[in-house]
Amino acid sequence: MISRHRGYRFLVACSLALTACEKPESQVGTVRDDFGDPVRIGHVPTRIVSLSPATTEILFALGAGPRVVGRSDFDLWPASARLIPALGNGIQPNVEAVLGIHPDLVILYASQDNRPAAGRLRAAGVNTLALRLDHISDFRRTAELLGAILRDSARAKSVTDSVYRTLDSVRAATAKLTRPTVFWHIWDAPLITVGSGSFMNELVDIAGASNVYADINGPSKAISLEDVARRNPDFILAGPIGAQKIEGDPRWRIVRAARENRVLIVDTVLVARPSVRLGEAAVSLSNLMHPEVRR
Repeated sequence: MISRHRGYRFLVACSLALTACEKPESQVGTVRDDFGDPVRIGHVPTRIVSLSPATTEILFALGAGPRVVGRSDFDLWPASARLIPALGNGIQPNVEAVLGIHPDLVILYASQDNRPAAGRLRAAGVNTLALRLDHISDFRRTAELLGAILRDSARAKSVTDSVYRTLDSVRAATAKLTRPTVFWHIWDAPLITVGSGSFMNELVDIAGASNVYADINGPSKAISLEDVARRNPDFILAGPIGAQKIEGDPRWRIVRAARENRVLIVDTVLVARPSVRLGEAAVSLSNLMHPEVRR
């Protein structure tokens, strides 16, 4: 598979070159997405289906909200995104429903579960872009890519620079603080947590704490409650529903942080998206874990 980083650098360079030379918008080039499949560039898309919350947020930040005609069930920000028809959860999407609204670009999360849908969409002649957003760095390259596709690379740079300034500010503010250890509760049955392969692990680090499961190489993994107790985190991070389950399940009493009511409730819509609110997410986590230096 062709290097996705090299491919995206080529795309941005190609876009800038087309603009500089004032070549017609109809001129088409290609780039490889995270499945290694070709994606056409040239015509600015006018009917976009975005089945990933992160890319939907980026599209709105780039001023392309009016071009989005379909989203996933989980695309909840900004509020205006909720007015767009929802087409499912974004994994193994209903291809017929997507084709029914006649998109000229479909954006999918590059999960193996989405490979068949991507193939069917391309076979139907729809330009399809599969992107894997697992790390904070993936946000920048995705924003730059979409900015190039929309012919607004300047706005994409402005958006990403603003996010990174906030992240850098939080990192600097927490650099010399004592770092508590945390366990991030993602799912309950099976019990799933975040590993070092996730942007959520990076956010914990920036916010001034240490993930007790940073030794997991992938984005997430199923673990046992007994192992959580053995690793003995200072805090548990959980969404509102997860926090209720922890509080109501006596089995969690074996974990010191649960016994001592050291469960910090996070805004899952904010912290679970590697997108334009990454800086805001870092501030939120920092405030939870270091209330003495609230920003």
